[in-house]
Amino acid sequence: MLDLDSLTVEGIAAALLIAAVLLGRRVVPRLRLPQRRLHHRVPPEWDRIVTSRVALAARLSPADRARLLQLTAEFIRTKSFEGCGGLTLTEEMQVVIAAQACLLLLHLPGEVYPKVTTVLVYPHPFIPERVLSIRHPFIPVPVPQPLLGETWRDGAILLAWDDVLHSAVDLAAPGNVVLHEFAHALDHEDGAGDGIPLVESPEALRAWARVLRRDYAALQADVDAGRPSVLHPYGATNPAEFFAVATETFFKRPRELLQSNAELYGELKRFYGQDPAVSDGST
Repeated sequence: MLDLDSLTVEGIAAALLIAAVLLGRRVVPRLRLPQRRLHHRVPPEWDRIVTSRVALAARLSPADRARLLQLTAEFIRTKSFEGCGGLTLTEEMQVVIAAQACLLLLHLPGEVYPKVTTVLVYPHPFIPERVLSIRHPFIPVPVPQPLLGETWRDGAILLAWDDVLHSAVDLAAPGNVVLHEFAHALDHEDGAGDGIPLVESPEALRAWARVLRRDYAALQADVDAGRPSVLHPYGATNPAEFFAVATETFFKRPRELLQSNAELYGELKRFYGQDPAVSDGST
């Protein structure tokens, strides 16, 4: 997380841009990697699970749907899943989580979330054990709020299963915790976690920084004034959360985002290589 207390929005964006340019050698190597050719045997029931449990998959072309199932299989093969808080993880749960995470990767090159190693799944909103462990019995501190999801820099992603399933099945549900947390995972791939993901060129970097500066400031102004926005107010927390919230909105409410924030939509379209507003069947 960034400390925003002493920084202006303009200063944040400028710092992010400079840092990303200095890390330019990190941008190019990953993007030079071609998409892996995956040849996993996908169990037939996985297609049924995706059809019934991952509503966003209905918008995909047959080729992208096949690609999604292959990426899902690669994700499950390479990541460790652990049930927490008494939850017993099933294969169906893993498929629902992995398929949503891999929606972001359909047209991105490189490995399947190379920095993610473990997915920890709780039955309900949770307070991570590491947060509970630092509370002192003789020092009053605010009670931490339960979380729906969290991304750790050590490669772990934490999710609340009831919210995972609800947002996967119901497109009208606000947000999507899997898309949100795995957008953070993409943001972390350059080691910064600053709201600027790996992009293909300095020109794309400058374009994203400019849009980030403008639309992030606009969202902050909307939140301060109590004005509604297609972007969730949590995106005004810092640039990293803005990218995660913008990603959720891009996939879940693409037509609304295109109408209200056309340039932001265009930058996300360029980054993800997808145009969900075209295939969005909502009215």
